[in-house]
Amino acid sequence: MKRIFLFLTLSSLTASSLLCFAAPQEKSQEAATPTASEEKVLALAKKVQSAISRLPDYGVFDDIHFGIKGDTVILRGEASRPILKSSAENVVKKIEGVQAVDNQIEVLPLSPNDDRIRAAVYRRIYRNPALQRYTSNRGPSARWRSLTARTMGITNDPPIGYHAIHIIVKNGNVTLKGVVDNSGDLAMAEMFANTTPGVFSVVNDLFVAKQE
Repeated sequence: MKRIFLFLTLSSLTASSLLCFAAPQEKSQEAATPTASEEKVLALAKKVQSAISRLPDYGVFDDIHFGIKGDTVILRGEASRPILKSSAENVVKKIEGVQAVDNQIEVLPLSPNDDRIRAAVYRRIYRNPALQRYTSNRGPSARWRSLTARTMGITNDPPIGYHAIHIIVKNGNVTLKGVVDNSGDLAMAEMFANTTPGVFSVVNDLFVAKQE
């Protein structure tokens, strides 16, 4: 029996829902017609993706991706709050067709310094006019405006709405995840993160949606 493994990321659902599908090696990925088993896995993946993306605890400072192996869902990524790890597992367990959940989500350290860095990097990226289209949190009532004087508490009270660029902070180190339209925006987001005071390092894991 063929073993099917599917990997999905939730960092930017509207820009790229399916980032990678690993089909059986003996079939050409370009010419292959999905088998019944593959279609079943894809249908399950859409359910898992939809369930996690609707979690109220999932936001701009988190990154969840998952794999499906047989009837087991493997959860991976980083959660800024412990509640997200348990919430994601609980909601996936209830999906029809899921027999087991392997929860490998890492809960990021509770750190006042990381909290400050999340707020600072968020402001630098999302208040820039060129990058504001990557969030629904913009305009006169944008939440980043209320963050100008607030440097603490953003982890437990994150900005709401859609964010294409997710900001993962661990011990002063920043990883950017998600999808942007072009390489210029990718470089700009990295530059803003790199020049934020207190940031030790930046890993840019953003994808470019449009091939240039």
